[in-house]
Amino acid sequence: MKVIIDRFEGDYAVCEKPDRTMVNIQKDRLPADVSEGDVLIIEGENIEIDAGETVERKKRINKLMDELWE
Repeated sequence: MKVIIDRFEGDYAVCEKPDRTMVNIQKDRLPADVSEGDVLIIEGENIEIDAGETVERKKRINKLMDELWE
């Protein structure tokens, strides 16, 4: 399953699932270098950053923001 880190609250990362529901994941289960907006791949107990999808997602968002401010 893929999720997107929406924000951090205390000891948890609040993440959005593909169906737009939210799930809390303890920070100590996450890779050390995660940040808001990162796409995570969750397979059982293993959680990894999907670096390629994170970059593409940030590019799409930046393009949309640029279009808004033109």
